[in-house]
Amino acid sequence: MTHTPEVNPFKRDMFTDFDFEDPEFNERFEEVLNEMAAKCPVAHSSTGHGYKVINTYKDVKKAAQDWRTFSSAKGYAVNRPEGTPTILPEESDPPYHDKWRKVLNPFFSPAAVADFENQIRTIANELIDNFDAKGSCNFVSDFSAHLPGMVFFRCVMGVPEADLPELFEGIDKGTFGPVEQRPQYFVKVRDYLATYMEQRSKEAPRGDVVDIVNAGVTTEDGEPAPWEDKVAIVLDLVFGGLATTTHAMTAAVNYLAQHDDVRKELCDNPGLIPQAVEEFVRLFAPVVAPARYVTQDTILGDLQLKQGDWIALNYAAVSRDPATTEDPTTLNIHRKAVVHSAFGMGPHRCLGSHLARLELKVTLEEFLRRIPNFHITDGTTAKTETGQLRTTTSLEITFDVDQETKG
Repeated sequence: MTHTPEVNPFKRDMFTDFDFEDPEFNERFEEVLNEMAAKCPVAHSSTGHGYKVINTYKDVKKAAQDWRTFSSAKGYAVNRPEGTPTILPEESDPPYHDKWRKVLNPFFSPAAVADFENQIRTIANELIDNFDAKGSCNFVSDFSAHLPGMVFFRCVMGVPEADLPELFEGIDKGTFGPVEQRPQYFVKVRDYLATYMEQRSKEAPRGDVVDIVNAGVTTEDGEPAPWEDKVAIVLDLVFGGLATTTHAMTAAVNYLAQHDDVRKELCDNPGLIPQAVEEFVRLFAPVVAPARYVTQDTILGDLQLKQGDWIALNYAAVSRDPATTEDPTTLNIHRKAVVHSAFGMGPHRCLGSHLARLELKVTLEEFLRRIPNFHITDGTTAKTETGQLRTTTSLEITFDVDQETKG
């Protein structure tokens, strides 16, 4: 029997008056998701233009696959702030979407990212070297805010690593900052990348993804893709590369810091880590609920929708759907055939999912090898920010210096 924890009343009616930007959603994130997955197939919001949040695996999968009815072309965010730059191919539909994915996919295939493993392991140990003798660290500012970007810039794009903090800040504030200020931060990142791409277009090709994007594709009319679309592609790549994996690996370490038995089991049997990664991303997905625009009157489950309506596909809740997962609120590193939608569904399934899995696997292997015993620093808790995405901004942990095994 599936067990859903008792929930104290929410200040807000999360079923009929939902708002992604409500601080209570961030503060009680897992409780809200569990309630939605167990009891609320559709949550309603009157915020802004209004939207519906779809919370069942069956209906989310149907909408995600039916791009003609549930379009991504008007943006991944409900109530999108005016002036927000477009990101592609995320905010487009086939066939234009598919043309870009066809040229990008080879750079993120399982075989391609497997070649990055040694570099990822080197980066992980470089970062651990910076705090291993201190007995404590802030896992976010000392490790997880750096590793995904360092990997992405070294292995995929060639952007100078010295510029990573500036770009990370821009992506973070553009996603989780005050709503009215978000566009300006995304514009700043876009403009940086436009300059970088222009510079690269004048250099000898390096054979990386930037060269492929600069080469471009054709539009539906057979014309070369405009320059602004090429910049939007690279902006999306950087957005995905910096904004998502940080949270997944931080949430995993946060969990292990509080569950000695699971941490010890993974230390003793590292072969379980790839399977554990699937459970971590199932329950700690950074992409909560991307938006879709309804292009024609339709029915989704029992919900009647009109052309012009907005919905959000609650991937985070779907991964806790009791219809697909036994005891879905429990993290079980021995769970077989883990069903989750952390990387999305349909044509917009995450381009970087294989890279994210590898980064998570290597992070856990190296961190547990070198620092097998750690706990949340007394008097602190993890700090998070949540909207249609979720991130962890601070996680302070403490460990014994003499336990560390040099890399």
